[in-house]
Amino acid sequence: MTRIEIYIKEEQGIPYTLRMKVPNGKGSVSFEDVVYGRIDHKHKDIEDFVIVRSNGQPLYLLSNTVDDIRDRITHVIRGQDGLSNTHRQILIYQALGARVPQFAHMSLTLDPKKAKISKRKHGELVAIHFYKEHGFLPWAFINFLVLLGWATPESREFFTKEELIEAFSLQGINRSNSIFDVRTNDPKYFTDPKAISINAHYLRTLPVEEIEPYVRTELEKGGLWNPEYEGAKRHWYLDTIELIRSRFHVTTDFVSRGRAYFSNDFPIESRALKKNIFKHPDLKKWLPLLADRLQAFENFTASEIEDTIREMADELKIKPGVLINGIRTVVTGQLAGPGIFDILIAIGQRRVVDRLRKAPTLFT
Repeated sequence: MTRIEIYIKEEQGIPYTLRMKVPNGKGSVSFEDVVYGRIDHKHKDIEDFVIVRSNGQPLYLLSNTVDDIRDRITHVIRGQDGLSNTHRQILIYQALGARVPQFAHMSLTLDPKKAKISKRKHGELVAIHFYKEHGFLPWAFINFLVLLGWATPESREFFTKEELIEAFSLQGINRSNSIFDVRTNDPKYFTDPKAISINAHYLRTLPVEEIEPYVRTELEKGGLWNPEYEGAKRHWYLDTIELIRSRFHVTTDFVSRGRAYFSNDFPIESRALKKNIFKHPDLKKWLPLLADRLQAFENFTASEIEDTIREMADELKIKPGVLINGIRTVVTGQLAGPGIFDILIAIGQRRVVDRLRKAPTLFT
């Protein structure tokens, strides 16, 4: 557009935009990105770009650059999709006589179909509160997130806060996009299996006292909290968490899979019934008989319990496993879990005896 054409349009009051004039000649905009290395854009390949709209409002490109200058930003760390605008921002920095910050563009996080992660597309599965509500420990989720697009040379997976601060560097950011394996309608995994695995690791290995507050929150939400867990039953409560946490993945498991330890109202897995109970119909009379023997104990110890079960199995001429597996299902409602004798000690003599006596009701 000629100067005369511009003058005529101005006289007519036609709204106009403001553009950044790109230098002429053979020069280029060059910068060293921490992740992607040296990047060059020739001036001749950059058109004069709009920085203020016709309504007088500045574009984000200009506003963002001015904000960074005002706030004395030294490093700009952002998604790889911002890389295409960096050379334009550098021209604005230079035009304003400001120091150009160090840029580091992170690879994007995509879903399994290679679409960008977003709440609009993926809903609650990518919201922080979703993971809090589904039993994730805060640091476990942070640990998972940091591994999306970043790694140490030795591909280490688990870090304390202090270790991560020590190990982190921008040079560890990957150029290739990461995959957040969000899942819907998956009966085994409700989200990325890696996230669940990391959370399970911390649930198993952190000191019990550190995970106890999160367990308490779940028990309170599930109506299973007992004030005695802060007093007379505190030792039992912590020991029980220690016993059952090894097979759990999220803190909500303490309410679902661990329910039998905190309540007499618990479900029994259909697979456990089919495999451990219905295959041996005589258990409906054997287990109440075992209950009578266990009730007679003055000291309810693991060794005495084991001796009694094995003696009874010998008398009945059956394998001890028939009784042991039947006991596990009736007492916990599950097919698998911690060692049976540890389970019985944790649940306690009275509750074990009561549950064994109710075994016949499972056959009705």
